[in-house]
Amino acid sequence: QVQLVESGGGLVQAGGSLRLSCAASGSIFGINIMGWYRQAPGEQRELVATITSGRRTNYADSVKGRFTISRDNAGNTVYLQMNSLKPEDTAVYYCNAFIVPVNYWGQGTQVTVSS
Repeated sequence: QVQLVESGGGLVQAGGSLRLSCAASGSIFGINIMGWYRQAPGEQRELVATITSGRRTNYADSVKGRFTISRDNAGNTVYLQMNSLKPEDTAVYYCNAFIVPVNYWGQGTQVTVSS
């Protein structure tokens, strides 16, 4: 089993910044892809950004140039630096870790951006 614990959410004004962290523990050998997804009220969960074990990154078009995903050297902690936040970024943000063939999810952390 893998546990993912997120931190760093909160309330921020538009234009501000937040940094999310997600630490993986448990049977974490061989984590391939880690990432962040978000879900706004009444909406489907959507991809925000992913990063592979080789540090290849992928971003949703809506966050490109504003968000940066990174992993620590051990590869078990993933970060999401969010700059120039907009009200439409308001959502619950979920950490994800893919260890073939299972997807693991964190409990989610609320990000609220006020206008």
